[in-house]
Amino acid sequence: MFVKTWIAPANPVASAGILKMPSTRFPIMRRLVTACLAALPAFALSGCISIGGETELPAAPAATEVKTVEIIKEVRTASTPNLFILYTLKEGVTPEAFEEWVRTTDQPSMRSLARVQEFRTYRSERLLMGEGKPGIAYIEAFAIPDLDGFVAEDMGGATVQTVMGGFMGFAEAPQFIVVSEVK
Repeated sequence: MFVKTWIAPANPVASAGILKMPSTRFPIMRRLVTACLAALPAFALSGCISIGGETELPAAPAATEVKTVEIIKEVRTASTPNLFILYTLKEGVTPEAFEEWVRTTDQPSMRSLARVQEFRTYRSERLLMGEGKPGIAYIEAFAIPDLDGFVAEDMGGATVQTVMGGFMGFAEAPQFIVVSEVK
């Protein structure tokens, strides 16, 4: 019979400085604690003990070369709007009809353009200070990093022309304002 075992040091806890009992006081307690702690690894590592025939345990697999794995994650920087459109609705146009068109036509079409990084439409709710209504009903904010390319190539394209045709049927005197951040 071939047996592989692990033998614990005589007093692993006391030698590590964890258990500091004077040897003259509580000698039986000290021996009991030491014996229990010495046996603990045998219980915890019982899967590592082999009791059986003369055969050796299989060798551990050979170390394999670990290749460097490069993970590339596309990181989009926060976009800053650079085009705002401010407008009210034409007489007879309901906010419900306009907002449905925004959700189903305007936003999907404009967001599909490669140069439009971000596009959102905002409804004005109220004035923060003072009384009365805001002077505009809606604000559209676009982040278009290549604004010159957008104007030169996308503005004349079928997508923008179709959206603009529908938009001009809803909006009263829109103001297209190109902006830059004050830093």
